[in-house]
Amino acid sequence: MCTETFLRLPEEKRGRFLEAAWGEFTRVKFADASINQIVRHAGIPRGSFYQYFTDKEDLFYYLLGDIQAQVVQVFSEQLRKNAGDIFQLQLALYDDIACREERCPMLDRCFRLLQINPGIDLQKLLGALLQQQEFPPELMEKIHLSSLVRQDTAYVRRVFLMTLGVLGRSVMDALLQPERTAEIRLEMAAQMDIIKYGCLRQSQAAPEDT
Repeated sequence: MCTETFLRLPEEKRGRFLEAAWGEFTRVKFADASINQIVRHAGIPRGSFYQYFTDKEDLFYYLLGDIQAQVVQVFSEQLRKNAGDIFQLQLALYDDIACREERCPMLDRCFRLLQINPGIDLQKLLGALLQQQEFPPELMEKIHLSSLVRQDTAYVRRVFLMTLGVLGRSVMDALLQPERTAEIRLEMAAQMDIIKYGCLRQSQAAPEDT
């Protein structure tokens, strides 16, 4: 967690430091990231780094927290645009990330982190945010709950995480194989339909949640 000293920095200096940190963590994998490179690009003495953060892991998780807050905003806006449809939300995000020339810088950073840190998947990256018992209310209030079999928070969170996993895999495939972007989207839509409609005949009742 950042220190009070960091929070009291002038906005310009704090922004320059964070941009330098993002530049380093999206340049190389976490194990190879260098505090020296961060402070050099931020234009500050190395000693100042330790007045702001304990170590590079502390800084890295601060950045992940920033991603999580911004992701909620992006998801919330897309839910508004797509009438609260969870499944259309993920397809719209895929289009934003993989199909458009001008993409959201925050989402680009998020998936760049996934690319160069293969031990992290999207659900782990956002796990502290989306696996908590209290699903973010700003998302919950925009989801079209009446279209779902159940409307309780635990159920909605599980469905959301399943669709998020499909989005993460699809985007990673598209970033690695841009020539297959359209084909990957079709496969993603098919997987979304399986989550949306299920695999069993309607006559097969769903078991009670335990």
